[in-house]
Amino acid sequence: MIPWKYTKPFVSRILRISYKNDIAYVSYVQGQSPEPKVREYFYYIDHQGMLFLDDAKMKNFTSCFKEKKFLTFFFKRIKPNDTGRYEAEFPYVSLCGRERNYVRCDDQPIVFTQLVKNPEGKDLLNYGYAGDALSVEFLPDKLCMVPKTGRVYHPAPEKIHPVGLVQSKLAIELSQYFKFDNGEHQCPTHFVWNNITYTTDNNWYTSFLS
Repeated sequence: MIPWKYTKPFVSRILRISYKNDIAYVSYVQGQSPEPKVREYFYYIDHQGMLFLDDAKMKNFTSCFKEKKFLTFFFKRIKPNDTGRYEAEFPYVSLCGRERNYVRCDDQPIVFTQLVKNPEGKDLLNYGYAGDALSVEFLPDKLCMVPKTGRVYHPAPEKIHPVGLVQSKLAIELSQYFKFDNGEHQCPTHFVWNNITYTTDNNWYTSFLS
């Protein structure tokens, strides 16, 4: 499913992964075929929500995938990896027929990058760098900040993963609307949006981020 302009000769990759204080090594070759008519590719999503080939040496804006049609197709098909292969190292997979696209990420597979209004005036959070093609309704009372990291999270599409990360730039913009009645070292207690003060639900995400 790699767009033609990104294709290149692939070599074996040995990946060193740190996960919950454990070190794991996994070997793969982009485009490998573990069984007839099955191809496997490996991807990485950074904390800004940009998608890369996992073995890309440089991961920045110039090397990430940018074609909106491809990104829409890819992100709409992401789900937890239950294939029996690479499940610990690549917790998500985007399936395309008999093609398996394994995905690992810096934080969450869904990263919200824009807060916009649709033609009906409803607030939406976009993700995947695909514009309005990928979005969820913005729920002000579900926006939460984790004091330990300062990162901000919001519910994501359930079939992918319940939690989505808010990109740091957008999180900084939204953080001015938080209120911390219990002190700034605790979770925000309220979020003020469109002149409405919402009591924040700081419990919904804990089981997913623990």
